[in-house]
Amino acid sequence: MEENKLVNTEAIEIYNKEKIRSMIYEVRGKQVIMDSDVARLYHTETRNINQTVKRNIERFPERFCFRLTWDEFKNLKSQIVTSSLESKNDYGGRRKLPLVFTEQGIAMISALIRSEIAIKTSINIMDAFIEMRKFISNNANMLNRLTTVEYKLLEHDKKFDEVFNELQNNKEEKVTSKIFYNGQIYDAYSLIIKIIKEAKEKILIIDNYIDDTILEMLSKKNKEVEVVVLTSNNCNLTKLDIQKFNKQYPTLNLSKTSIFHDRFIVIDNKNLYHIGASLKDLGKKCFGINKIEDINFIKNAEQNFENIKFDNYT
Repeated sequence: MEENKLVNTEAIEIYNKEKIRSMIYEVRGKQVIMDSDVARLYHTETRNINQTVKRNIERFPERFCFRLTWDEFKNLKSQIVTSSLESKNDYGGRRKLPLVFTEQGIAMISALIRSEIAIKTSINIMDAFIEMRKFISNNANMLNRLTTVEYKLLEHDKKFDEVFNELQNNKEEKVTSKIFYNGQIYDAYSLIIKIIKEAKEKILIIDNYIDDTILEMLSKKNKEVEVVVLTSNNCNLTKLDIQKFNKQYPTLNLSKTSIFHDRFIVIDNKNLYHIGASLKDLGKKCFGINKIEDINFIKNAEQNFENIKFDNYT
């Protein structure tokens, strides 16, 4: 027989079945009570409970008590609102993974503790385990249905997340008509960058007044996307500017022509945008960006390339 130190109090609480039931958890398909809760029930310290097991280890096979794994420990902590897993009271703090006791283990530990309190408490513990088994047995169908509903809800949540993420990943700002007012420089710049990033193969820019700010915009393009710029003699880009750009963000080709008046961006030979202001002056004055559904313009522009000579900037 083992003797454990009892906490000396004038009025020692004998826990009723309802309180004991709140200390019973399911681990590995078994109903168990944690060592710190066993200590609380018997008004002793957790280390005394563990020492009792250690000194009588042959009496505690795994079906009587076992030590939790880290995953089980974390899962159990998440279930306990007022956790005894980390308490620093008279029952001892948590320095290692706890032991948990099955009904047979509780019966064995109570036999090793000589006290009137242990006898009275053990009876309530046994009754609590019996009521817990009855509750689970009587409500097995309902619990199974709740589990099925929970799984279905988890599956629905998972599918919802997948659909939402897909929508987020595929979300594009469909530019049909957008007006920018004086001072909306960043907003206009951001929209042009989004248009540039749409390109998977080719970008055609028609603008008679571009300067080196276009290079900053084009540095955001997808890798390996070819860029063709048609501009006029008013262009401020130098051959050195383009050569340096092509070493890092190939490939940009530029040619000068006088056949265009307005500004356009064509993406992958299929999406045509009309820009009301030169790209270097975005947001400095009120202007509009419009998507134009005119495949003939794109075809004509492509045909005009055959007659345009491009300078060598490699």
